[in-house]
Amino acid sequence: MITNYKDFIKFCESLETRPRLLLHSCCGPCSSHTQQVVARYFDTTIFYTNDNIYPEEEFYHRLDEQKKVCDCLGLGIEVIPDEYNPSNYYEAVKGLENLGERSQRCYECYKFRMEKTAKKAKELGFDYFTTTISISPYKDANWCNEIGYELEKKYGVKYLYSNFKKEEGYKRSIELSHEYNIYRQEYCGCVFSKREREEHMK
Repeated sequence: MITNYKDFIKFCESLETRPRLLLHSCCGPCSSHTQQVVARYFDTTIFYTNDNIYPEEEFYHRLDEQKKVCDCLGLGIEVIPDEYNPSNYYEAVKGLENLGERSQRCYECYKFRMEKTAKKAKELGFDYFTTTISISPYKDANWCNEIGYELEKKYGVKYLYSNFKKEEGYKRSIELSHEYNIYRQEYCGCVFSKREREEHMK
């Protein structure tokens, strides 16, 4: 089990083949630098599954920007979009709606989307799955990895350690967004984070 970014890179560099990786992406900007890292070592496909995003127009706007990022980077990475079913997300965080950012609500949101990714990876025969969530300084990479390794046991698909904010990954994602004129959202995605930001801005 990999527990730090240094060992993650060492592991990647030790690979003798290019395994197939299903990369859950929350948005184009977060996937930009992440794509550049994993594409060195893995045949990567993006799975855009984000029922948490509100409103519906935002979901599709981010999906369009995700495709734009892939086109701009030119790494040959395909995007598989999931259907938009926000009711599934609300069921996953039921009873936690009033908790703030970085709370159990967010943990359950990570788990909800990562589990969908693990299931899809198993269904499509991928060797590994992981997530872009960890690139954000506002997200808990330890949670991502804890959840990921548990899902590996549950579904029998290997989880790839994720902490893409390391080595100034988040800063690089901002630079790439500016370089390619990529839309960067002002809130995490869910209606709760949107409301919290609006309250903070008052």
